[in-house]
Amino acid sequence: MAILERFSDIIKANINVLLDKMEDPSKMIDQYLNDMMEDLAEVKRSTAGVMAEETRTKRLVDENQAEVAKYEEFAKKALKAGNEGDARTFIAKKQELENVGAGYMSAYAAAHENAVKMRQMHDKLVSDIEALKARREMIKAKVTVAKTQETLNKVSTATERSQGAMEAFNRMEDKASRMLDEANAMAELNTEEVDEAKSLEEKYAGKGSASVEEELEKLKGELGV
Repeated sequence: MAILERFSDIIKANINVLLDKMEDPSKMIDQYLNDMMEDLAEVKRSTAGVMAEETRTKRLVDENQAEVAKYEEFAKKALKAGNEGDARTFIAKKQELENVGAGYMSAYAAAHENAVKMRQMHDKLVSDIEALKARREMIKAKVTVAKTQETLNKVSTATERSQGAMEAFNRMEDKASRMLDEANAMAELNTEEVDEAKSLEEKYAGKGSASVEEELEKLKGELGV
């Protein structure tokens, strides 16, 4: 049956391989579960149909066997009553029903085999869904941890860049300090040395000379003015 092949492909699907291909397992796992639930609903409908066919063919077999048994009993009663002709008629009918019953048995055997296969695939799909539900929270927890680790990695990288920037600023500050010290030293070297003796000489040079008024009075005395 084509439907058996289709659902066989569903059952053979490797969940782990599908999860590996998911960009975001925490989101895709829910989508995959929804898809599986839709598949399960279709499998249930198909399984129910196959099982109904099994039940129908089994009922035909049972009814046929009951008819065969009935005509066999009629043939026995006819023989006991001494009616061989009637017995022959009942036996012919019994054989006719047995031939029909052979077809019913073949149909029932096929329907039973299909029902068993469908039931197995139904149960396997239910088991897979339950297993996936149980693993869903674990998978989502792993994704959350992974995303947190990614954030920590980014923060760590930013911190490393910040540390590098701080070190660069420290180097620039040290360089600026050295440049300022060198500039101050150069300014000090370029300043002319002060002759302290010269400074004192200028300070005391005017001490021994008389003022203009004093010299004028001296001249007046000499002239008798």
